[in-house]
Amino acid sequence: MDRRTFLQGAAAVGLGALVGGRPAFASRSVAGGPYGALQPVNSDGLQLPTGFRSRLLAVSGQTVPGTKYTWHFSPDGGACMARPGGGWVYISNGEPSNGGGGVGVIAFDATGKVVDGYSILHGTNRSCSGGPTPWGTYLSGEENGAAGRVFECDPLQAGQGVHRPALGAFGHEMSVVDPRSGAIYLTEDHEVGRLYRFLPTTPGDLTAGQLYAASVTNGRVKWVPVSATAPERSAATTPFGGGEGICLLNGSLYYTTKLDVEVWRLELATNQLSVFYDHAVTPTASLDAVDNIAAHVGSGDLFVCEDGGNLELGLLTTVGERTVSPFLRFVGHDQSEVTGVAFSPAGDRLYVSSQRGTDGLTGRTYEISGPFRRLPRRRLPQPRVPWR
Repeated sequence: MDRRTFLQGAAAVGLGALVGGRPAFASRSVAGGPYGALQPVNSDGLQLPTGFRSRLLAVSGQTVPGTKYTWHFSPDGGACMARPGGGWVYISNGEPSNGGGGVGVIAFDATGKVVDGYSILHGTNRSCSGGPTPWGTYLSGEENGAAGRVFECDPLQAGQGVHRPALGAFGHEMSVVDPRSGAIYLTEDHEVGRLYRFLPTTPGDLTAGQLYAASVTNGRVKWVPVSATAPERSAATTPFGGGEGICLLNGSLYYTTKLDVEVWRLELATNQLSVFYDHAVTPTASLDAVDNIAAHVGSGDLFVCEDGGNLELGLLTTVGERTVSPFLRFVGHDQSEVTGVAFSPAGDRLYVSSQRGTDGLTGRTYEISGPFRRLPRRRLPQPRVPWR
């Protein structure tokens, strides 16, 4: 379903009223944003702000330099996790179907040098995205309709993930874990998809628990128990138009819906839901498509991938004045989409992919480094959790 068809349908059923209406404000669209204007195209085919540089890390079908691993096609959602003893890994989902999907990893030492590459999941169908867990594993979801599964993987060594059926059977996109409660929040890519929450019986153990879906009235979310064996479609829960990215920042859950080009914010302490960014309210903004999302903890900035649009990585501020601006633009990648945004544990390197590159087929994955800003912010208390 395209965006126009969806929006006409949403208007007919009053989707905005179901979730408490649209915001009464617009994010201010700025050309330069916190980092200034984008500079001319560099040798990698990227436009970046002054002071930032790119490094091509991997190309689909080619061996990752410094490793023996052949990079997968259709790189999609990504994440970073620390390695014991220093360094980190970048985790990338591969979205091919018919058993060609999986998850690949690039490992870095403490200086940022690539030291290894390997697969942690293979033989899947459209492994689209996922998210890290506080106990050190990675969850990868299949965007495969009612057959979509979630696999729990060890990101620090080559291997094969374990299917976790309790996390539901639907078109999975990203997931994020609340480290305070162990609850897992999951998005569904469908024109009437749901926002899900999984509560494990034992925090950190995903073999058993209850799956819920959001029911929204006047901006307040209630969680309704649902079956884990099929997508939730009952009238007791609220539809969202094409759920994609999701991330957690200072007690707020942010997630994107691509068909209405919105970023939502759910306050976990109060279960209060609002629209944080709505392109219809800010029609001049360059962020006119939304997909994967990542939070830069040091600044409180949200980085949002475009599936189409201007092939940009957009930046939304959450501290101070609310603004929207482009941070990065791919040039000559018209048949692609921006995917896989993630930050290194130190927050000084950003990873991002052009899923189908310049030829409409060959994905390209980059590292962006430069003067990412850090702002003072209020930190929420961090209570003990069972996996620490």
